[in-house]
Amino acid sequence: MSSPQKAARVDGQKAAPPAAPSQAGDLRHDRGYPAARPSVPPFAALDLGTNNCRLLIARPSGEDFVVLDSFSRITRLGEGVEAGGVLLEAAMDRTLRALKVCAAKLRRWPLAGVRLVATEACRRAGNATEFRARVRDEAGLDLEIIPADEEARLAVIGCAPLIDRSARRVIVVDIGGGSTELTVIAPDPEAPGGLRRVDWVSLALGVVTMADRFGGGDVPPDTYRAMRAEVSGRLAELVARVDLDRHIADGAVQLVGTSGTLTTLAGVHFDLASYDRDQVDGREVAVAAMRETAERLRAMDLGDRGRHPCVGRSRADLVVPGAAILEGVCDAFPVASLTVADRGLREGMLYEMIAAHRASRRRPGRRGGRHGR
Repeated sequence: MSSPQKAARVDGQKAAPPAAPSQAGDLRHDRGYPAARPSVPPFAALDLGTNNCRLLIARPSGEDFVVLDSFSRITRLGEGVEAGGVLLEAAMDRTLRALKVCAAKLRRWPLAGVRLVATEACRRAGNATEFRARVRDEAGLDLEIIPADEEARLAVIGCAPLIDRSARRVIVVDIGGGSTELTVIAPDPEAPGGLRRVDWVSLALGVVTMADRFGGGDVPPDTYRAMRAEVSGRLAELVARVDLDRHIADGAVQLVGTSGTLTTLAGVHFDLASYDRDQVDGREVAVAAMRETAERLRAMDLGDRGRHPCVGRSRADLVVPGAAILEGVCDAFPVASLTVADRGLREGMLYEMIAAHRASRRRPGRRGGRHGR
């Protein structure tokens, strides 16, 4: 892709201009406190998912941004939601502890823009309103529960730097804790930002919900096949609507995967001694190789999985359900390779806030304002 570009847009909503892949893969961490630069303010994005609580604080840098601070913790907020339809007290307590850490980090920066979103677990839980009130009262944060459509849109914006503009179609799959979103994109030079959304779907299947339903410890082959079939079966309508068979046969469909599942599988595939984002983000991997890695992990017992340096105990029972979701997607869309993205919702929010801030500063008679938390 050339740079600079026009701001990318999905379904008519503006996003910040994606950087070239070489720039986008370099989300450097600057842990110090930079000198005040009013023209380059920091922004913050928090993604509270069914499994993880993740925060990025970053400042714009050319067509990309530099990460100033970050936080990630597995909280399993959605544990039990599949069975009981509500957030459990223990899960809310764990998540609130993580959110208080995020709140402390947010207070350390003079932020020009903040967006704090929650996804599938809060969409489904009958007591999500009460949980939001607790978060507001105890952590001082105002969570926005976003619909699945918005989650899918932001994931595409976050992954935009990795999209191959020469592909006929691009499938962006975001495997979350409580849901999986697939968005089919057509690179289109006539569309705003060169991206046109063709179709999308959200499945109420994520690594936590699949583990709750099928188990994530010792997973027999027939159980694993049932997981895959559940996913591919739910994708049948999307497969029929988008009709990608000819494009897939021609090798003209790019699959971009964003999630902890994808990055974990890639780390295991590359035999990394410990997870290294620079060795994973943006890498193209053969689907056959990812399937072999998935089977290797499935055949391990829970303890061996937990001891793997790219899995760890916190993901040991979730990586196999996640791998089954990925394989179900690849069963439905039999592409030969996939692009691994260590990026997603948070990056999409940051790109969008930065673009909106810049646009507001360019308007005559307008001054860029601050977005309160």
